[in-house]
Amino acid sequence: EVEARSLPMELSEKGGVENNGFVQNEAFEDKETDTSSQEEVPKTCSVDVDLVAVEETVLKPYAGMPKEVLLQFSSQARYRITREILFWLIIAGAVALVCATISIIALSPKCLDWWQASPIYQIYPRSFKDSDMDGNGDLKGIQEKLDHITYLNIKTVWITSFFKSPLKDLGYGAEDFYDIDPIFGSMRDFENLIAAIHDKGLKVIMDLIPNHTSDKHRWFQLSRNRTGKYTDYYIWQNCTQAAGSVIPPNNWVSVFGNSSWQFDDVRKQCYFHQFGKEQPDLNFRNLAVQQEIQDIIKFWLGKGVDGLSFGTVKFLLEAKHLRDEPPVNKSQNGESITAYSQLYHDYTTTQVGLHDIIRSFRHTMSQFSREPGRYRFMGTDDNEKEDIEATMMYYGTNFIQEADFPFNFNLINVKNLLGSSVSEAVDLWMKNMPAGKWPNWAVGSPNAARISTRVGKEYVNVMNMLLLTLPGTPVTYYGEEIGMENIASENVSEEHVNSGPVVATLPEKSPMQWDGEVNAGFTEGNSSWLPVNSNYQSVNVEIQSTWSNSTLSLYRALTLLRNNELPMNRGWMCHVWSDSDVFVYVRELDGLDRVFMMVLNFGQESTIDLKAIVPNLPSEAVIRLSTHFSNAGEVVNTKLIKTEMGEGLVLEYKTAKPVHTMEAFQGKCFVAEKACYSKALDLLYVNC
Repeated sequence: EVEARSLPMELSEKGGVENNGFVQNEAFEDKETDTSSQEEVPKTCSVDVDLVAVEETVLKPYAGMPKEVLLQFSSQARYRITREILFWLIIAGAVALVCATISIIALSPKCLDWWQASPIYQIYPRSFKDSDMDGNGDLKGIQEKLDHITYLNIKTVWITSFFKSPLKDLGYGAEDFYDIDPIFGSMRDFENLIAAIHDKGLKVIMDLIPNHTSDKHRWFQLSRNRTGKYTDYYIWQNCTQAAGSVIPPNNWVSVFGNSSWQFDDVRKQCYFHQFGKEQPDLNFRNLAVQQEIQDIIKFWLGKGVDGLSFGTVKFLLEAKHLRDEPPVNKSQNGESITAYSQLYHDYTTTQVGLHDIIRSFRHTMSQFSREPGRYRFMGTDDNEKEDIEATMMYYGTNFIQEADFPFNFNLINVKNLLGSSVSEAVDLWMKNMPAGKWPNWAVGSPNAARISTRVGKEYVNVMNMLLLTLPGTPVTYYGEEIGMENIASENVSEEHVNSGPVVATLPEKSPMQWDGEVNAGFTEGNSSWLPVNSNYQSVNVEIQSTWSNSTLSLYRALTLLRNNELPMNRGWMCHVWSDSDVFVYVRELDGLDRVFMMVLNFGQESTIDLKAIVPNLPSEAVIRLSTHFSNAGEVVNTKLIKTEMGEGLVLEYKTAKPVHTMEAFQGKCFVAEKACYSKALDLLYVNC
C-alpha cells in the first residue's frame, strides 16, 4: 500500500526511459527489439514517484527547441535583462556615433574650394602653342600642353578672350559672343579642350568682357539702323556739327585717349565708347541688354566652363545727365584735354546700380553651382589703382555675394621695388579686405611688362617666392615660371594688330618658349604672329626642367610646398619686418608648432637679426627652400640672417609661441578661412 501523495507506476523494463531534460535520444529507436524474442520479461514493478518533484524538474535550452519552449526561456529574468542591456548599449553607441559625426562636421572648417586650393595659370591663347603651323596659338595647342600645367602642380587654367573678333584690341571686342574666332579653332575644338581639362582633374576659367562689343557685332549693325529692340542697345546721343567737324555731347575721354564719342554716318548720331572707337559700349540701362549678357553666361557655363572673369565691369554704367567730368588740373583749358588721366572719371565709372548688375551675374552663376562639386567661380578684373575701397566692393557683403574675389594687381603696380613697398602693397589688400573673404595675388598679366623686364631678371625668383607663399590664390601669367622677358618693342608694330593703342601691350605677349628649337617650339610653321624672344635657347621649359637650380625647378618646389603644408594654404600671415631691402613674414597655423618664415630681399645685400625682432624665436632655423637651391637644408642662426640682392629664403622652425599670439604683432596678422590643427586627432577644427 502506497501513501496518498504517491502513485504506483508500472514501467516496462525495456520501455522505461529516463527523460533527461527533454534531450532527445536518437538511438532510442535503434535499440528497440522484438519483445517476443525475449525469454523472460518482468511484467511490472512498483515505484514511488513524487509528483511535486516531477513538476519542479528544471528544463534546459537545447538546439532546435520549439517556439513554446523558447518563449519559456526568453521570459526568464537572466535572459531578458541581458537582452535589454545589449539593446540599450547598441542604441547608445549609435547615438554617440551620430553625435560625434555631427560634432566633427560642425567643428570642421569649410574645405578650400578648387579656386582657393590651387594657383591659377593664365594663358594668352594666341601665344601659348600653335598646333596648325599658321603662327598663331590656338585651343588645340593648349590641349597639347596640358601636361605642363599638371607638371607645375597647378589645377586651374585661365584662358583669356577667344571670342570671334576683328582682333582690334587683341580679341576683347567681341563680334559674336557665341562663337570661337577661327584663328583659335572651332567650337568642337573648345569642347574637346574642356573635356581634356576635366579628364585631367583641372578646372577652367574664361574671360567675358560685357562692357562693349565690336562695331562688327550684329547688335551694333541693327542698332545703327534703328531696328526694333536693338535701337537702344548702345549709347547714342545727338552731336553738334560745325565747320565740318563734330562737337561731342561732353568732354568725356576714352581710355585710349581723345573723345569717347564717335559720329556714325548711318544713324547720324554719336555713339559712346570707353575704349577704341571700334568698341562701342553697350547700354546696360536697357534691361534687354542685361538679359543678353545673362544668356551668354548661361551658354558658356552650359558648355562646362568652371568660372568666368568679368573684365572692365566698372565701366558698365555712365551717368544719365552727361555732365562734363571735372579736370584734374582746374586751370587746364578744356579743349586741350585729350588724355584719360587728365579727368576725374566721376560720371563714367562705378555708377549707382553697377553692383546690382554684378549681383545679377552672380545669381545666374549660382544657378549652375547647385550640382555638388561644380561650384562656378566668379572673378572681376578691374584695376582700381587709386581706390582700394571701390575694389573691395566687388567682394559683395556678408549677405549678398558678388565676386569670389576681384583680381589683385597691387604687386604689379609697385613702382619702386623695395622691401617696404612690397610689404605696403600686401598690407593694403589684407587690411582692406572684408572679413571672411579670400585674397589673391598676381605678379604678371597680359597688360603689364613681365617681371624680368619690369623689375629685373635678378628678382624673378624672389617674386615667384612671394607670390606662392602669401595667403590666398596666386595667379601666374604664362612664361613667368621660366622667367620670360618682354620682346624688344622695335620688333612690334601696328601691323600685328592693326590698332595703335594696344601695340604697347604686345611685348609681354610673345610666344611661349618651350624648347631651344626654331621658334622656341611654339610653332612648326615658318614664323609666329609675334617674334620669339632672342633668349629662347637658354630660357625655355625643356632646358630648365633639367636644371635643379632653374627658375622652373624653384617654381615647382614652391607650388608643392604650398599644396602640401597646411600653414601655407590656409594659415595665418604675420608681417614681421620690412625695410628698404627685405620683407619678412611668417605663415603659421593654430595648434601646429611648425612655422614658416619668409625672408625676401627686394633691394641690396642685407643682414638682419630676427631674434631681436621676434620674441621667443628659436636661435636656429632650417632653410626649407632658397632661391639659391644649394642652400636648402642648411641651418642658419636667426640672429644673423644674410640675404643677397634678389635672394629669398623659406625658413622652417618649431615653436610653442606663434607670432600671431604675440601682443607686439597685433594688427599685423591676417587670416582667411581660419582653422586650427588637433595633433591628437590629426584633423582641423574651427573653434580655436
